[in-house]
Amino acid sequence: MKTLVVYDSIFGNTERIARAIGEALGSPAAAVTKVGEATKEHLAGIQLLIVGSPTRGFRPTPAVKKFIQDLAPNGLKGVKVAAFDTGIALSDIKPRALRFLIKIFGYAAKPIADQLRKKGGEVIMAPEGFLVQGSEGPLKAGEQQRAAAWAKKIVESMQKQP
Repeated sequence: MKTLVVYDSIFGNTERIARAIGEALGSPAAAVTKVGEATKEHLAGIQLLIVGSPTRGFRPTPAVKKFIQDLAPNGLKGVKVAAFDTGIALSDIKPRALRFLIKIFGYAAKPIADQLRKKGGEVIMAPEGFLVQGSEGPLKAGEQQRAAAWAKKIVESMQKQP
């Protein structure tokens, strides 16, 4: 199964999650690529596209937004898609006002999944968030293993579909 994992990363946390996902997919046809390096050749013939971003202002990074916007209308038709993000756990955020805003606006993964769906992709797994300690990280303990388990669930889900 030809798979592409596209990510953006500011402090390296999202890259570590993307690489854990790519390794867990276990396929030589799975490529892990930073968003600015993803090309049309990377996208040609893919069956699964996974896109991830750190959460910045409740949304994905501008580079991830541009990557998705630049996809052709219905450019993901027939492609299974999934989205992930990295961010601070709600319980770790001290200002109550910021916790309230996050409850309203959320994290980056859902907007990524929504935009991939608008480009014709079939969302195969609910958007997932992986946790960092503080605004720059590192990742919380066990998050890379959780990312690998999430990737394996995606593969299992694809195998169950006709």
